Amino acid sequence: MISSDQPVSVRQGEEIDLKSLNKHLKENSSIGFVTEQKQFPGGYSNLTYLLTTGQGEYVLRRPPAGAAIKSAHDMGREFNVLSLLKNSYSRIPAPIIYCQDEKIIGSTFYIMERIKGVILRPSSVKEIRVTSSEMRKISESLVDNLAALHSLDIAKTNLSQLGKPEGYVQRQVEGWTKRYIAAQTDPITQMDEISAWLSANLPAEVKPTLLHNDYKYDNLVLNSNDLSEIIGVLDWEMATVGDPGMDLGASLAYWAEEGDGDLAKVFNISWLPGNLTRKEVVERYTEKSGRMIINPVFYYVFGLYKNAVIAQQIYARWKQGHSKDGRFGTLIHVIKDLARRGANAINTNSLMS
Repeated sequence: MISSDQPVSVRQGEEIDLKSLNKHLKENSSIGFVTEQKQFPGGYSNLTYLLTTGQGEYVLRRPPAGAAIKSAHDMGREFNVLSLLKNSYSRIPAPIIYCQDEKIIGSTFYIMERIKGVILRPSSVKEIRVTSSEMRKISESLVDNLAALHSLDIAKTNLSQLGKPEGYVQRQVEGWTKRYIAAQTDPITQMDEISAWLSANLPAEVKPTLLHNDYKYDNLVLNSNDLSEIIGVLDWEMATVGDPGMDLGASLAYWAEEGDGDLAKVFNISWLPGNLTRKEVVERYTEKSGRMIINPVFYYVFGLYKNAVIAQQIYARWKQGHSKDGRFGTLIHVIKDLARRGANAINTNSLMS
């Protein structure tokens, strides 16, 4: 049986000042007095806590201590996305309060309701005991829900205020190419070839939609009694508006298949028997959304390239001595594998890697 996503004791040095928090909540919300704090262990970016009050359980999100890149930890933006979505999309935690006063707990933060359920993390693979037919239904639900997200009217919901969809793809390609050049440590010819190919093969502008931009299994909360039912979508800090193919491509880049190498399988559970293949993901998305993705290979390759650049940025900081986490030293192998997969997709004009 798969256990629900459970919080643990707060890591030393990451405790919340409950006295200060409770004073703020008493003056600005009605969720009650926080009597206990725990921490969710998953994720590598923002810190997530479970707060218990006399009225129930709530989740607090805050940036990690010393976060240098403010845009990557914008609590106000994530709270705003949830606030815009709450009247048109039910599978989100209800936002409760946002605080930009860093004096309260040492950073900005926001609080939302807790959605109890199951999160299929790569670290829980050994616990996952579902049949291939059940896994098939779960993967189909993932795709169907992405299509539903992309069907939201961004004008009527005011989601259009989240970004500038015109020229979105070009800005993304140019931006991530510049980030790679700035963080490059080792010559990887395939990365240069990919960036050149992306620049030369930009797709035509299409009708923009809401983009989650990090849509994968471990950002979904599933009903513990029926894992094919998605009851929550989490981690909206990168949400924007633009070409929906970019959102699909981001998911495909994480979507390892059973025949892929071990490095590709570290970041998702999509390789377990029963899951849709990448080709089937695109086909089902097309069917459910009614939207034809003209060149899915472009979006897949961009997703791989973007993931490689993110890994390169982390690896560069480690190589320069800014981090002593030994795991980061192995990321060069992940970068090279992502580059190999991207180049292979281009050369074969397919979603195979």
